[in-house]
Amino acid sequence: MENKINTTSQLTFLERIESLKAGILSGSIAFLTFSLLIGFNILILANQFEVIEEIQISFDIRLIIRGAIAFISGFLFGVTYRYVVRSDHNPHLNSGAVLAFGLVRGLGELDGGLNTSENGWFFVVVVAESILLFAAARIVLDLALKQGWLKTFNSNSNWG
Repeated sequence: MENKINTTSQLTFLERIESLKAGILSGSIAFLTFSLLIGFNILILANQFEVIEEIQISFDIRLIIRGAIAFISGFLFGVTYRYVVRSDHNPHLNSGAVLAFGLVRGLGELDGGLNTSENGWFFVVVVAESILLFAAARIVLDLALKQGWLKTFNSNSNWG
């Protein structure tokens, strides 16, 4: 009986390590994607299109906070995505996770901006940015799972 408990504890610990790896990888990719999108926004979009000028972000504490939020959101997505994919390879479920996280993050930001913006493009850009963050994280997580760098949840036969 004690051996079974130790094995279960070890598997739980190993599952947590895999979830931590998925979260860190996904959070890092979300942060990198966020940084690239902010750079694209500052250098190209806001300078080319007056209608998007209000989206332009200055380098201040708010940018640091938004970057941290992107990392944390990506981290949580990575942990959750690992549990979602398991081993059935359902593309609708995988894409649904991306869309769900993207919409929740984007619509949350949009809700905060409703009182400050009358610009419809603001809403489109915010939601699209959120979906892109999680789509990029999904691509990298799928690659990591395919290469064996990460294991899907409940893949007990792969431990050892």
